[in-house]
Formats: sequence, C-alpha cells, structure tokens
Amino acid sequence: MANDGTQVPDHLLIRIEQRDDPVSAVSEDDARNRSVAYPTIMWGAPVFGSAEEVGGRWRILRLNADAPQHARDGLASHFRKLFSETPQTPEHAAERAECEVAYELLDWEVVDELTANGRRYRIIRAQPFIRMGPNGPEPPRPTDPDPYRPGQAERHTSQMDGFVIDPTASTGLTDGLVRMEMISAAYEPRTVPEDVHADSRRALTTHPNVVLLPVGYTVGEYVAGRWRPRPVTYATPQAARDAESFSMADIPRDENTPLEEFIAAYSRARAAHRPPRTDDFEVRGVPCRVTRIETFVRVGPDGPEGPRRSDPDSHLPPARLVHDLRAQGLMPDPD
Repeated sequence: MANDGTQVPDHLLIRIEQRDDPVSAVSEDDARNRSVAYPTIMWGAPVFGSAEEVGGRWRILRLNADAPQHARDGLASHFRKLFSETPQTPEHAAERAECEVAYELLDWEVVDELTANGRRYRIIRAQPFIRMGPNGPEPPRPTDPDPYRPGQAERHTSQMDGFVIDPTASTGLTDGLVRMEMISAAYEPRTVPEDVHADSRRALTTHPNVVLLPVGYTVGEYVAGRWRPRPVTYATPQAARDAESFSMADIPRDENTPLEEFIAAYSRARAAHRPPRTDDFEVRGVPCRVTRIETFVRVGPDGPEGPRRSDPDSHLPPARLVHDLRAQGLMPDPD
C-alpha cells in the first residue's frame, strides 16, 4: 500500500511522503517517542456522523453522535438548515423541495444514505482510540496545537467539521505506519459479543483501508484504580481543561434554592473559575488527565464505512416515535 500509487486503487492507497522541514521532524520524533511510552491501544465506543460526497471525495458534515440514529437526526437538521437558507424564489424551488423531502424522509425512516440536489449523503462510522502506558493514558504531545489561553479555548471549532476523507492524501512516516497498523485492527474475540466481532472482521474486507481524522482531546479520571475517559471530545487540550475542570456539580444547592439564584451563582463561579494549564490536575479530589484521542474511519471502494448491523441503534426516527407513542395511547394527539 505504501508506494507511488501506480496500479493501486485510490481506496487502497497509503502515500507516505518524506518531510524534511523542522516542524515535521520534531512531530515525527514526538510520535515515535510516544509510541514507545504508550504502547497499548484502548478502543473507545464508535462515533457516528454524516458526510457528503463532493468531487469524488467524502467531506464530513458532523461527527459527534453516539448512535447512528442521532447522526441521522443531525443530518435531518442539516437539510432543514439548507432549506431555511435557500432563497424562496422560483429558480430555487426544486432545491428547496429536495431538502424538504430529505429531512421528512429522515424524520420517518432509518436511512443511512440518500441523494439530494445531485449530491450523495451518508451516515458514517468512526473508531476512536487512546494510547495507554504504565502511568496512564497519553496526554497531549508537545507539538499538538494548543493556541488559546485558559478560559478562551471555546472559540476553537472542531477540525472534524469539513474534513475531507481522502485516502490518497500524503502522510508522514509515523501516521502512515499507524494507518497500516489499523488496517488489520478488529475487536478481539471474547471481549465483545459474537456479532460485534464478526462485523469488525467483515469490515476488514468491505472497507480495507483507513484514514486518520484530526486528533481530539478529553479528560480521563482515575477512579477505583482505573483510568476512565469522559465521553465528550474537544478540539484542543485547553478546551478540554476549560470545560471539564468545572461543572454545575461544583455549585452547592439545596432544594429550597430558587432556580434563578442557582443560575446566577453558577454564572459568577464560572466567571471566577481559572482553568488549569497543566495536563494533570484534580477535580473534587479525583486525579484527572487531559487525554489525546486518535480516530480513524474505514474506507472502501465506495467511500467511508457506514453503521454496522451490530452497532447499538435503539432509537426510532422522531416522527415514527411520536406516531407509535400516540398509537399506544402514551402521547396525546395534537389538538
């Protein structure tokens, strides 16, 4: 796979480029050192989102859902937004109509791929993982961008949004090696249900290459002798420190406290909070560490992998859910 690309289909290609600039050299050295210090891979739960095909490449619209149906709901919201932003003029009537058909379809049906206004859209699946060492999870690397001061990192938007899934894009040596390692990665038998393991093995054939996505960050907690990552991912290390070092639980409240007083107290405490700058800190006595999250998406000849049959997906589309609840008498009919 790691060659000049002749006679290799795009979806199987890994193009490694030797980069001689100082920044790349330091980044490569960082990555090599961390692979030794944090050699164990810990899988996270899969994440789901939506992508659109543009010029033969798939571009991520959003990738932050914990279940396929939540990603479908997000795609329906995308079409609603397009519908509202499209001018209400005769020349745009067909475009608006297709957006309306798309979100109404997603409101009622379990749909993982559709076409609207000449573009294909797909619900996609990605696999996060963290690296573990003897002292816990891998923290941010010295070369990871962390440009904002404490308390100001929320302005940074996700690098996932708009990311183009391009297996032919050149990559450095270390990332190329990671991609080759993940190509054969599947869930271990006996650690997951049989259908989950079978689907993960099947994906090696149907989607035989991987593309690394932008790195994210969370905060891991050391509880009962184990490190446990929190479920939210942030774009920068400081965004994780800002968000996860303070919460409403830090504000004392009894049942007699009026809600408006509690909200005012929270706002004051939040304004006075000084987020940490270090990667290791404590929250209410619990050791915490900013943790680096890597993510890849599997790709095949027709693009990125969609949800697997074994992925938990218990939610119904919203319109169908309301219909079923009303049919069962669990929700009143509208007046």
